[in-house]
Amino acid sequence: MQSRTQFLARSTQEVGNANPGPTTSWLGVRLWLPAILSTTAGAVDVIAFLALGGLFATRITGNLAIVAAHYTTGRFGQVGPILAVPVFIVVLGVVGLLSNGTDNKDKSRRALLVLHAVLLSICLGFGLRFGPFSNSDSQMAVLVGMLAGAAMATQNAMAKLALVKAPSTAVMTTNTTQLIIDLATLARGRELSDDLAEIRQRARVTFLCVAGFVAGCIAGAMLELRFGIGALTLPVILAALAVPLGELKE
Repeated sequence: MQSRTQFLARSTQEVGNANPGPTTSWLGVRLWLPAILSTTAGAVDVIAFLALGGLFATRITGNLAIVAAHYTTGRFGQVGPILAVPVFIVVLGVVGLLSNGTDNKDKSRRALLVLHAVLLSICLGFGLRFGPFSNSDSQMAVLVGMLAGAAMATQNAMAKLALVKAPSTAVMTTNTTQLIIDLATLARGRELSDDLAEIRQRARVTFLCVAGFVAGCIAGAMLELRFGIGALTLPVILAALAVPLGELKE
């Protein structure tokens, strides 16, 4: 009787462990969602750079350098990169004020992913309607660039508000640094087994983000050469795919 009870207990435990719900959810939100968003960011960044006169839509670092060079030397006077910095900051502030915060990460993530996809879709729509842009300082070219920047500001805000344990989906310098340090730590192998497991998982997610960003850059560049601003179709599709992944709970 005792052995039968033990067998039933083990069977119940195995069935519970076989439940794919939490695992699937965790893989979706914490592993593949950052990878897809990183691919989106890489594609948007290179497409905007090629089609909109050297605009960095995904991050403000490059645009800050252009602003500093412009006001120091008087050169590099493109409107897009100069205007992108305050637009990026304003959108981050608005999203932060309107967000539900980290107390309801699932709801915030869903709303921000939808907004992200909508902004990229509008950006693509205007680009197809009024592009290609021979003058990157034209009003419509600048508007398209600001929409791309607003979408990427939303994505960056989401990483801080609703994907707080995930690597950056846009700043690959930080991710590459973390990845190399984690790989060196794993090669050394002196940490406790629990620490090594955590580092190994973080390295896996970070690697997918870096690889996704590079793949997005390559794909975006190839598509922009062929389709111009219409290449933004790729990041729009990726952003749409990210929305159902964001529906999953961590």
